[in-house]
Amino acid sequence: MSHAGPSHAPNGDSVSPDSMTSRDYYADSYAHFGIHEEMLKDTVRTGSYRSAIINNPHLFRGKTVLDVGCGTGILSMFAAKAGASHVVGIDMSNIIEQAQKIIEANGFKDQITLVKGKLEESELPIQQFDIIISEWMGYFLLYESMLDTVLLARDKYLKPGGLIFPDNATMYLAAIEDQDYKEEKINFWDNVYGFDFSCIKDIALREPLVDTVELKSVVTDPCLIKHIDLRTAKKEDLTFSTPFKLKATRNDYIHAFLAWFDICFDCTHKKVQFSTGPHAKYTHWKQTVFYTPSTITISEGDTLSGKLSCKPNVRNNRDLDIDISWTTPDSTTENVHYQIHLLDRPRWYN
Repeated sequence: MSHAGPSHAPNGDSVSPDSMTSRDYYADSYAHFGIHEEMLKDTVRTGSYRSAIINNPHLFRGKTVLDVGCGTGILSMFAAKAGASHVVGIDMSNIIEQAQKIIEANGFKDQITLVKGKLEESELPIQQFDIIISEWMGYFLLYESMLDTVLLARDKYLKPGGLIFPDNATMYLAAIEDQDYKEEKINFWDNVYGFDFSCIKDIALREPLVDTVELKSVVTDPCLIKHIDLRTAKKEDLTFSTPFKLKATRNDYIHAFLAWFDICFDCTHKKVQFSTGPHAKYTHWKQTVFYTPSTITISEGDTLSGKLSCKPNVRNNRDLDIDISWTTPDSTTENVHYQIHLLDRPRWYN
């Protein structure tokens, strides 16, 4: 499936879809309405933000609000509706041109100001804000590295004691049984119409899969691997290495590790939170699956110990390099280097 019609190069010039490179796709992928349709229809995502903002007017009344990565302007309008005195939304994508029309059509022209550009390079009409709102989360929480920009906005523009929506994120890891899908996606390369394509198997293994996983596939208790408090976190905290222990809940096999994240608006009067885990309602973030080279046999009560390291890719800091090493109950040790680099294709191709 491909999208029709012209798109835009990073300088704003129109280019045909046939001549677009992956760089052009990234610069303009968030201008494509399909991306925003998917996010807006994610009722867990958008509904949680609406609840956190609209149901807490006492926090927004008469306050200035900065919306980082405002997209279509939905969060800016929530803030304006909650009583904010003025909202500034900033986004580097061409979608902001449509956001301006949406804001005017809904009567917020005087209450919301939109700025097109990178936050790092832009002049904002207000220099200090009471509240920052942003939907910055990516696959595996940190993919796309937009959190860097939110932390920069906090340090540069947020008043002392100001609020951030959301303000807490927590990442989890578990292990799953996934024989059928692993056979289809990974072991397929062992025999392709009678030919050995196994050199591709290693490449496929190192690319995490973003997909929904049924709760019944999870064979261990979850382990918290990272907590981020947006009020105090530093950019350096987004590069981390952490040990984990996964305790088996039944006799089964492990074919992959599974990661997800929870989000909390801790500053709200009545806590608003949501999870992207396999136990929760569907979100467009789904979960992230890391397949293991070999199948691990595990018995109820066994513990799988390991370490997960995460850092931005050196060549493209929007990609993630993730290393997972582990020791099985029978003392077998493995280590795999994974990379999330979905920018090689626009998100609506997935």
